[in-house]
Amino acid sequence: MRADSLRRFLDERNPPTPCLVVDTDVVADRAREVRSAFPGALIRYAVKANPAPPVLDALVAAGIGFDVAGPAELALCLERGAAPADLAYGNPIKKPRDIAFAFERGVREFTSDAPADVDHLGRYAPGSAVSIRVVLDAPDSVTPFGRKFGCEPAEALDLVLRAAALGLRPGIAFHVGSQQPDVAAWEIGIATAAKLFAEAEAQGVAMTRLNLGGGFATTHRAAVPSLAAYATTIASALDTYFPEDRPELMLEPGRVLVADAGLLRTEVVLVARRGERRWVYLDIGRYNGLAEAENEAIAYRFEPVGPLGGPTGPVVLAGPTCDGDDVLYQRTPYELPLALRSGDRLDVPGTGAYTASYASVGFNGIEPLRTRCVGRWGDV
Repeated sequence: MRADSLRRFLDERNPPTPCLVVDTDVVADRAREVRSAFPGALIRYAVKANPAPPVLDALVAAGIGFDVAGPAELALCLERGAAPADLAYGNPIKKPRDIAFAFERGVREFTSDAPADVDHLGRYAPGSAVSIRVVLDAPDSVTPFGRKFGCEPAEALDLVLRAAALGLRPGIAFHVGSQQPDVAAWEIGIATAAKLFAEAEAQGVAMTRLNLGGGFATTHRAAVPSLAAYATTIASALDTYFPEDRPELMLEPGRVLVADAGLLRTEVVLVARRGERRWVYLDIGRYNGLAEAENEAIAYRFEPVGPLGGPTGPVVLAGPTCDGDDVLYQRTPYELPLALRSGDRLDVPGTGAYTASYASVGFNGIEPLRTRCVGRWGDV
């Protein structure tokens, strides 16, 4: 089922809006594409992108593992049939009891970027693999992480040695930021990692694992590189910086596996003039599905449903809540039909990632974004 089929599903079922429909067959197809692009790599889907159980079912069937951020995601993946060996606890921010929870359930793969966390892993997850996350001097992604995660390379080396001394199996991890359109960012990360591999080996610690994170971009209004372009750049960088022994690769893609599988339908609540500008208020906003419109970072496409032809004009797009920050796009230019009225509907493609999972739980009494899953692993 592709976008046209998703639209037919919405037309025929006419669910209350806003409603996200996700095609699990597309998710499975994307999983196969990622595995083909990175043969031999360990693929761990970032559950936070879309944790809908049918999505996880499709990925389990495709042989994909999972990057979990805490006990709830971990338990959900196990419930859907994932093997503990296929789970990676990728969140560097975790309580000791959460480490113990994961270890007791068979998880042996963690990420860290701070001395105290490495010490906690040594105590509560003995013998586990730990990827030390290094911060990069790389191009900003559309939604960068800033300085929240990762340590400087010099500290990363100290943490590698610390982890090894505690009986852990250290490797290196980096993340170039979500929705990263610059393929060169991965070359910078691989070069940084190769230097750390060499420095650790010189001090008697041989590392074998390199975690490339996620960040592969998907198309909204602006074109982005193909998955093949990312894979080619990464393979070339590995040839350059690891000419003899390539490390085992791990990837943690999220968006690229599920974004294009989703289509969101929203209803126009109100159209109003505010000075010289036409404002269109939707029943979807930053708090119930389109959180990534913050700072107008992700510019989604909005496509009228039904016979709404005729001339178009510029609009400001805003959400339904009484919060003044619930404005989607004021600076990014959008045009919609001048005939648009309350009750008309718009489709927002490419919304399978970071929509339902970012929706608030009842702000202004608005329920979280409804999600319907279709296809072989669907729930309808």
